[in-house]
Amino acid sequence: MGGCCSDVRGGMEAVGVGPRGGPAGPSAAAAQTEVSQAVDYFFQSRGLRGLYMPLELSLSASKLRNMDILSKSDPMAVLYVKKQDGSLEELSRTEVILNTLNPAWITKFTINYQFEIVQTLVFQIYDIDTSYHNIPVKMLKLNQQDYIGGASCALSQIVTRQDRSLTLNIQSGPSGMHLGTITVHAEESVASRIAVEMTFRCLNLQNKDILSKSDPFLRISRIVETGVSIPVCQTEVINNNLNPLWKPVTVTAQQFVSKENPLMIECFDFNANGNHKLLGKYQGSVMALEKLNRDKSGANFYVQSSIHHDHKKMLKGQLFVDNYSEKIQYSFLDYISNGFELNFMVAIDFTASNGDPRMPQSLHYIDPSGRLNSYQQAIVGVGEILQFYDSDSRFPAWGFGGRTADGSVSHCFNLNQMPSDSEVAGIEGIMSAYSVALRSVSLSGPTIFGPVINKAAEVATRSLSFSQSKYFVLLIITDGVITDAEETKNAIIKASDLPLSILIVGVGTADFKEMEILDADNGKQLQSSTGRIATRDIVQFVPMREFQGNQVSIAQSLLEELPVQFLTYMRSRGIEPKLAQHTDTSWQANSSQDIRLS
Repeated sequence: MGGCCSDVRGGMEAVGVGPRGGPAGPSAAAAQTEVSQAVDYFFQSRGLRGLYMPLELSLSASKLRNMDILSKSDPMAVLYVKKQDGSLEELSRTEVILNTLNPAWITKFTINYQFEIVQTLVFQIYDIDTSYHNIPVKMLKLNQQDYIGGASCALSQIVTRQDRSLTLNIQSGPSGMHLGTITVHAEESVASRIAVEMTFRCLNLQNKDILSKSDPFLRISRIVETGVSIPVCQTEVINNNLNPLWKPVTVTAQQFVSKENPLMIECFDFNANGNHKLLGKYQGSVMALEKLNRDKSGANFYVQSSIHHDHKKMLKGQLFVDNYSEKIQYSFLDYISNGFELNFMVAIDFTASNGDPRMPQSLHYIDPSGRLNSYQQAIVGVGEILQFYDSDSRFPAWGFGGRTADGSVSHCFNLNQMPSDSEVAGIEGIMSAYSVALRSVSLSGPTIFGPVINKAAEVATRSLSFSQSKYFVLLIITDGVITDAEETKNAIIKASDLPLSILIVGVGTADFKEMEILDADNGKQLQSSTGRIATRDIVQFVPMREFQGNQVSIAQSLLEELPVQFLTYMRSRGIEPKLAQHTDTSWQANSSQDIRLS
């Protein structure tokens, strides 16, 4: 989940803290960072310096137009870059903040500043309807939301300001009516790999509720030179508890900049209407938090005096840091460039609902003109990217839901028809085996995922006996909704402990709404009928019809979460790049907060 969705429980999930042992921050921002690192590696490996500077943008807004009647708007911001032809290219979206006209979003935007070109940024703000709060923000259709307004500026206008902040008037329509303001703050991305994991606990918090106890959460912000607080992360909400213990929080050097940089930790009592009540503040730094942990002592919260605003009223409630650890967080590129591999696997739906492969209207129809069908588009779109990360380019390929030569229906058969070896050579091998199988396997059914997921899990499990440097990616292409939902969930939950990610492409016109429960983008991990919970999100589901055959966009949407899923697995198990040489353990690299344009 992170900061990338309007979560299922109305704003009660953590934002920007990263899963335990996993990367901090929302996946979209992490994916943008990984792309930047890949570009930078391309230049550096050739003795060149990249022609850009990675920046991180923070957004807040004030006095927004209220689009709701009985409550306040639930705003989300979208960042676009204006291309040379005048069209807008969407870069990313913030999380949704409930019931506020003065949002300070935690999700950050990563963008490469280029001195030699004009980079026009367009910010648009939407009020997200309550009925869409369970949907990941990346999947929201903006034309179904209320448009609050927008603003535009050049990136150079932001970086040339002394405080690196620019406030813009929000407008909507040709009238030019001012509808509030949006403030953009830019900071240069910090290159250090250092991260800090902390476990926070509180005692004796004030009770703000009448019929129950407070529902506390923490919000951590970095204080910049101008005194402005930039939110960096937020814990989950602990219900009905005045002595809460939160899940571990992982924050990176990018988020807190240096151990001496001042931080503001605010404790709030959660209210579903967005009017969270302040339970107290603590101002310190990472260094001060480390000392609290070392001394096993607590720090008292305070509030500003209602009479003398420059005076602090100390409270009984205290903040403790139960655990504190510093660690190196290697990037996706650190692993990939030091011997780690992504091993591609594919499973293809051979159920009868695809239609007779001999007929042009069939989803399995092989067009003599060479035009790819939906299955071929998905194979090529994803396979052509992943093939370069697999040293031998031999890929296991299976089919499911088809009646094989022995007359039985199989829910996991080797696509190449070989009895004991499922591997084929390259993408061409997959395409050839698929074409041959369509002539020798009869379409049948029903649609069952469990066996192919279990088979992929077997492959991943066997690899662990001789190597930790392989990570497996299973692409499942299907035209229908699964009939073994519980078995599939159990298989995914079991596989979440393995070096495995599952990409699912829905082809055709079926209603895939139930398939989305397999993708934990709504902030809730999968849970089995026995109560077992997935240790991490390993599924990405995409309906192909939303991309109108654009295989580049399909591949991007499928693969955008893969680096974060890979890193979550490696970090949670303490697996480090074997040949990593850049182990930055110095805090000196984090000391600069200024944007340097030299």
